[in-house]
Amino acid sequence: MTTTPGGPAKKRAPTLYLIIAVKLGKALLLLLLAAGVYRLHDDNLPQQFRDTLEFLHFDPEKRFFTELANMLSQITPSNVIWIARGTVLYALFSLVEGIGLIFRVRWAGWLAIGESAFFIPIEIYELLRKPSPSFVAFLALNVLIVWYLFQNRERLFRHHS
Repeated sequence: MTTTPGGPAKKRAPTLYLIIAVKLGKALLLLLLAAGVYRLHDDNLPQQFRDTLEFLHFDPEKRFFTELANMLSQITPSNVIWIARGTVLYALFSLVEGIGLIFRVRWAGWLAIGESAFFIPIEIYELLRKPSPSFVAFLALNVLIVWYLFQNRERLFRHHS
């Protein structure tokens, strides 16, 4: 426990700091992803895909890669821009959430609980549809985050005078 000048003692919360780091890291990665996606909006995606495959020394004539290139050809520049905008919006959501958690404001705690809880049914559905260790890991992480934040919400998110 540490004392703050002119205020009551505040307990340290290393798990909360980890959650904050994950939220801010996710926001940064999503912003970088959005910038990368936005850069693609004027490109010829199937040709760029073919060039990438050749650079990696893969055979672009294989059936899997040909079908993937056909799917890429159906993506319009406006679709790419919408994807980039949606990614920026979600990145800003995570950024606001992380900053709110830094300042330990109550709404940010509920936002983090709600966001993590939102994905639990989706992850369960995907796990039942196609079992995967990564879905198990993400599900476990989200359940732990929701449980931790909910159990410690009064200690973590009360305003100090």
